[in-house]
Amino acid sequence: MSEPVMSRDASARRFLFILLLGSLLLVGFVAWPLASALLLAAVLAVVLGQLHDWLSAKFGGRRGLAAGLVLFAVLLLLIVPLVSLSAVIVKEASDGARFVLETVRSEGLSGLIDWLPERLQDFLRKAFEGLGDLGQLAQKHLGEQGPKAATAVAAAIAATGGLLFELTMMLIALFFLLVRGDALLAWLDDVLPLRPSQTRELAAEFKKVSYAVIVATLLTAAVQAAAALVGYFIARVPHPLFFAGVTFFFAIIPAIGAGAVCLFAALILLATGHPYMAIFLAAWGLLVVGLIDNVVKPFLIKGDVEMGGAVVFFALIGGIAAFGMIGLLVGPLALAAFLALLRMYRRDYMRRSA
Repeated sequence: MSEPVMSRDASARRFLFILLLGSLLLVGFVAWPLASALLLAAVLAVVLGQLHDWLSAKFGGRRGLAAGLVLFAVLLLLIVPLVSLSAVIVKEASDGARFVLETVRSEGLSGLIDWLPERLQDFLRKAFEGLGDLGQLAQKHLGEQGPKAATAVAAAIAATGGLLFELTMMLIALFFLLVRGDALLAWLDDVLPLRPSQTRELAAEFKKVSYAVIVATLLTAAVQAAAALVGYFIARVPHPLFFAGVTFFFAIIPAIGAGAVCLFAALILLATGHPYMAIFLAAWGLLVVGLIDNVVKPFLIKGDVEMGGAVVFFALIGGIAAFGMIGLLVGPLALAAFLALLRMYRRDYMRRSA
């Protein structure tokens, strides 16, 4: 082959590589708004794959029907309770904020104090009398927060709508991954510039870490709910089993956590005239229930993946800090992918060259 032809071929190869990078960036921009939904769908498809295959075999190989039943179970057991709790919280928070602001505007802080139990009324009146001008300043400040409160409520409602959209996209992606997951993996084998064994190894690593994170999250939430239930019984919280169930669901959400439910129950105790039990429950929620997540979850995950407990801990915290709630999955998956790629490179290329 002549030198001009070789030069032209090298230029075409470089230009094609640049086009490939550009198109990859464009695909990334297109997929980024749905990245959380797609990642969660992929993880759930891995975790629920065996159940889907079993149902598919029971229904004579009808994978679509089996996938529909799996989606219905996910919707019924996980998504509906979470969305319902979110809707209730948004509604109650907006009603509470509106009540506080309207009461302060019309009757002042004294009118708001009149709604509290008698044990707290005398204490708060004396406190505000001692504060003097500071109490008046607080009243004025609360009275001026109407527009900001309305904006916050609107933002919360918009966030709930965004959550519903992401969950809908996740369910659609989960359906197609359950039905056509094997075909997608075969396509990746064909198009990726990796050996089939390397692609399968990465897929196996993704599956192992996904299982570990999901199982560890559910078990940790159960442990936190059990620990919170002990605190609820000690503090004599009304309906402790209900609060334990709410604690389990909120423990799955890293952005909120189980400790928030304990603090809410402590506020109920405080408002009903049980300040010492409220202080105990708040401390129990922060120091016991809240810290369990930082101990149990890394311990459970490191048992299934080849990473130390400290490494898993920082992967979880860093992932949540960088990506929010979905970072609970992104952190360990990113670290596991890096370690798997490093292991494959050393095994398949460095040792051969040596």
